[in-house]
Amino acid sequence: MRPTPSIDRGRIEAAATLLDGRVRRTPVVGFGAGFSGHPDVVHKLELLQHTGSFKPRGALHRALTSEVPAAGLIAASGGNHGLAVAWVAAELGVSAEIFVPEVSPAAKVDKTRRLGATVHVTGALYDDARAACVARRAETGALDIHPYDHDDTVAGAGTIGLELDEDVPGLDTVLVSLGGGGLSSGIAAWFAGTDTRVVVVEPETSSCFAAAVAAGAPVEVDVAGVAADSLGARKVGLANWRALHAAGAASVTVADDAIRDAQRRFWAEAQLVVEPGGAAAAAALWAGAYEPRAGERVAVVVCGANCDPATVVT
Repeated sequence: MRPTPSIDRGRIEAAATLLDGRVRRTPVVGFGAGFSGHPDVVHKLELLQHTGSFKPRGALHRALTSEVPAAGLIAASGGNHGLAVAWVAAELGVSAEIFVPEVSPAAKVDKTRRLGATVHVTGALYDDARAACVARRAETGALDIHPYDHDDTVAGAGTIGLELDEDVPGLDTVLVSLGGGGLSSGIAAWFAGTDTRVVVVEPETSSCFAAAVAAGAPVEVDVAGVAADSLGARKVGLANWRALHAAGAASVTVADDAIRDAQRRFWAEAQLVVEPGGAAAAAALWAGAYEPRAGERVAVVVCGANCDPATVVT
C-alpha cells in the first residue's frame, strides 16, 4: 500500500491564499521547439522568485503558520533555503541564524549575509550543517525552518503546482528536480489523483529519491557532483517521500555533464543564468533521460538562479 500523505489540495489552496501578494507568481514561458527539442514544452521560471529560487514559498508559509519566538528563525541549508529564511526574517522583522556547508557557493553565502542573517559555514555537506543547526536550536529555542521535511514547507512549495494547473491547460507532465524533496513533493501533492504525472529529476551523483524508489523507502546515499549544494540531501524527507510515493512520481537521473550543458543552453538561447540544481530538470529533456510522447504537454520547473555567472556565461 502507498502511504497516505498529509498534504492535499485544500492545504495548498490555503497556503496560496496566505502567500498571495507576498511571493511572486512566476511566469510560464514557451521558448519554442527549437529550444527544448519538443513543441509542447513550457518552462515555469521559478528562478525569478524572491531570492532567486522557489524556496521563499515554503519558508514564508512555515513562518506565517507558526509562532516565531524571540530568538527568531534558524535553518540549515545548502544555500537557497538559507537565503529564503534570511529574506523571510527581514520581511517579518526578526533575526535569523543560518548554517551552511562548505560546498555552498560563495554567491549564496554572501547574499544571505547581506540580508542580515548570521551565517555559519560548517561541515562538508548539507547534513553536517543540519546537525550543527539542530544543536544550536536546542540552545536558543529559535523556530527551525526545515528546508523540505515539514508539511507547511511542502504546502508552500505546492502552490507552484496550483499555478501550473491554472496557467497550462491540458498539462500532462511536470519535470522537477529534487534535493530533499520539498519542491517536488508539494507539486506531486497538488497533482495526486489527476492525469498529470510528476517526474523527479536528480543528478546521477546525488539521487536519494531514485534510491528510495528502488528500496521502497528512504535510504541514505552518497552525495557529490555539480549540484550538490542544492540537490545534496543524503536521504529524501519522510513527508516528501509520502507525498511523492502516493502520487506515483517517476524517477530519472542525469549526468553532471548534461546539467552543465543545460546551464549553457539556458544562457546561450534564453539569456538566463540558471544554477545546476535549477537546470537539472531541463537537462532530462536535452540528454534524452525523459522522452515526451508526441503531443505531450510538459512543464519544466526552472527552480534556481544562484550561482556565479562566470560558470555559465562563456
